[in-house]
Amino acid sequence: MVDLTGAHWRKSTHSGSNGGDCVEVADNLPGVVAVRDSKDPAGPVLSFTPTAWTAFTHRVKRTH
Repeated sequence: MVDLTGAHWRKSTHSGSNGGDCVEVADNLPGVVAVRDSKDPAGPVLSFTPTAWTAFTHRVKRTH
């Protein structure tokens, strides 16, 4: 379980353009990037290593 104490959640700058169906990311935690559904902030959280998150976001940017 990831300790989310002190997590600073942020939404994509594109969140307003698609009706609010977005994720929020907390990348200020030591050694982990946490991701959650913006519509369910008390719901489940996915966690990634910073390296895995960077690889994922780079891949998404290349495919769009």
